[in-house]
This record gives sequence, C-alpha cells and structure tokens, in this order.
Amino acid sequence: MINVKNNKKADIGWRLPPSLQKGSLFNWNGIVSCQSCMFLNVDRYLARTKRMVISEGGVMKGFLVLAMLYSLFLANPVQANPRSASIVIDADTGAVLHESHADASRYPASLTKMMTLYLLFEAIEQHKMTLDSRMPVSAHAASMPSTNIGLRTGDSISVREAIPALIVRSANDVAAVVAEALGTSETNFGRMMTEKARKLGMHSTTFRNASGLPNNEQKTTARDMVTLSMRLIKDFPKYYHFFSTQSFSHKGTVYKSHNRMVRNTPGVDGLKTGFIRASGFNVATSAKRGNRRVVAVVMGGNTAAARDQQMAQLLDRSFNQSPVQLASNAANGRAVSSGKDALPAPKSKSVSAMERGTESTPQAVSKPQETSQSQLQMQKPSVQSNDGWSVQIGSYQESGRAHAQAKAASRWVPGEVVITEVEISNRKMYRARLVGLQEHQARSACQNLTRQGMGCLVVRS
Repeated sequence: MINVKNNKKADIGWRLPPSLQKGSLFNWNGIVSCQSCMFLNVDRYLARTKRMVISEGGVMKGFLVLAMLYSLFLANPVQANPRSASIVIDADTGAVLHESHADASRYPASLTKMMTLYLLFEAIEQHKMTLDSRMPVSAHAASMPSTNIGLRTGDSISVREAIPALIVRSANDVAAVVAEALGTSETNFGRMMTEKARKLGMHSTTFRNASGLPNNEQKTTARDMVTLSMRLIKDFPKYYHFFSTQSFSHKGTVYKSHNRMVRNTPGVDGLKTGFIRASGFNVATSAKRGNRRVVAVVMGGNTAAARDQQMAQLLDRSFNQSPVQLASNAANGRAVSSGKDALPAPKSKSVSAMERGTESTPQAVSKPQETSQSQLQMQKPSVQSNDGWSVQIGSYQESGRAHAQAKAASRWVPGEVVITEVEISNRKMYRARLVGLQEHQARSACQNLTRQGMGCLVVRS
C-alpha cells in the first residue's frame, strides 16, 4: 500500500488537503480556505482522488472523502463562494428587487469609508467643519498601510481634499485623519460610527475603524450597506456628486478611481468599492436610467472584474423588471430600512424621503382604502403617546395607504395605530405610527419589523 503523504511522485497540486490526509474528515477548512477552491475543477479532483490509494485502514475514509466532495461541490455549487452576498433596491419605493444572503454577516472592507464620509458630511451640515477646514495628520494616521496618499506626521489636509481621497484612492491614512478630527481618536470614532449605524437602522453593523482595514469585529451585511448607500444619497444630495469622481491629484500625484462601474456601466453615477482578503471584492453602486434609480450592493466577489460583471447583470435585470413585478415587490412589503418608510425626521434644512412620502408604485394598491371617521379623529398633530415612544412606519399621500401600512406592521408591534395629518413642503401627508410603547418595546418591535422586511424608525412621541 502507498501512503499518500509519502508518495513523492504525487502531483502536489492535486494532493488531498492535510486535514483529510490526517483523517480529520470533518475539518473542511483545508479545502474551503485554499486559493484554488473557487476555481476547482471538481471532475478532475474526483478522478485524481479515485486513483489514490489511501493508507492502511483508510479505504472507508476514501469513500467518505468522495461522498463529501460530491455533496459539497456538485450538489451545492452555489456554496463555492461562501462570502457572496447581494441586494438591489428601488430607490423611490424601497422595494427589494433582488437579494441573496443579504442579512449574512460580512466584512465591509473599504465600504466602511461610506460611513466615515457620512459623518464628515454631517459635520459640514452641522457647521462643525467646512470644505476648507484643515485636519492635522498624526503619527497614527501617517502609519496607515496602503492604500494611502503618503501623508506624513505634521502634515494637514483639507476636507475638500479628503473627500475625493477617500472615494477615489480609498486612502486609509485620510480615513484615520477624519476619524481623529471628528472623534479625537479612531477608537472613539468607531463607536460614533456604530452609534450612527444604529440610528440609520443598520442593526447588524459594527465598526471598529474608519477605513475598513481588517478587524474581526468589524462586520456588516449587504442590506445594511445598501441602507447606508441610500442615506448618503438622500441625506446629502449636494455632496453625492463626489462619488462619481474618477481622479484627483495630491502633491503632484494623480490618482485614478478603483470604481470602474462609473466609467463602464450605463447610468451608474457613484458610491464605493472595497477589498480585503477576508471580504473579497465589494461594491456599492447607485444607477439611474430614465426616471428610475436603483441602489445595489455586491459583496464577496472573487475578482474585481467578476464583481463588476455581477453588479452590471443585477442592474440590467432590475431596470428591466416590469411595472407588475415592481408592484408585487412593493405589495409584499419587501423593503429595506433605507427606503421611504425608514428615514428619520428631516433635518431643519432638508426633508428626508420618508417625510416627502413618495408613494409606492401605484399598482401596489389597486384602490386606496376609505378612511373611517374614527381613523380621521386620530389625524391630529397633537396626538401623543403617554408612554413616550413609538415606531414610525412612514408618511404617505393617502390616509388609507398610511393606515394599511400601519395595520400590516401591527402584526409584529403591540402599539396603537395613529395616523397623523402633517404638512411637509407645502404638501398634506399622513404619518403612520404605532404608539404607546416604552423605549425597549419600540426598539425591539422595530428590529422585528426590519427582519420582516418592513422599514421603520423608533421615535419619541
């Protein structure tokens, strides 16, 4: 008998993984983590394995190995890339047009910098900074590994320079500079990022740094990343154009964007790419064709080209969906928390999409429900909850639609349905809330609604 481990003539490229040679049949890391397994020619691997003679007493193990190869690679080929995840949403309705492993935990990589930019844009809006404000470079920031723009301790960089550096170059040193400028330390800024994520409805995301550099605790989901993408577009429309920047220069060096989607794919006008070994190739993309905008996230690509190809295919498929399909998505309540029903109350200088109350696709509701007098009695702005907390479902142009959405949500939320008539941008709207909750009840209820695919917001009554 020939021992496989000692067979010097064996083709090293096709030798059984060490975990299997040692008889540890259920330690699959040897195969799953190998570089070649994503492109594995299963038939050749199986044929090679059949020809091998297993060491003493190992014939049965050989059969088990073959069975595992067949079941894992042939029966479930879609599992060949365990890092993949994707989601596409309609930006106007929040309807989910496609999703695959959208709630699975993933590493964000440099998609993290979208949250860094969110907090930077927020600081500008709050007049804590201007585009001309200069931020000092610490030794910590200067020590950040590639990619970077070579900042040195004692340098400074303006906000206007930092924004394209984060988007185009995905500069880790600049991310650390922004973190320290806004949060004193990057560790504290990570806490600020996580807190903001919770407020935006990103309940499965934790940030530990501003750049996306490897950290085992820095996790997110495709759904959370599409939420963040939507919020950047809707909350900071006058800064969104930065995400389509294709190049910028710093100290005589010209840097070109990693985001080929903006150059090569019709309608794509921005957002961000990311990559670390643990995450694979990620991208968040927004595209507009005609009067429709969709926002999408693809995570875990094997290569940048494969990731971009998958994104382009998802965009084409989503834009080609018929009105009936779109209506079906909306009617089924398939929405992410970034949609019109989940954005928080507007800032003083802007009105959020939720408060604008853009209606769902008309076909989603064939006929608005009539509103009874008892419902209309609740449509007074003065109605407040005694318990102080409520779950806001959204704002709508029709009271019947608002009531229908609130009633649908009441299956998971114990609160009382309240429809409040409000005026937003000179338009009469109907705000749907479930009131009479304590804070922990409201937060738990909103998490349940999010898991059911319905956007929501926890607010004080």
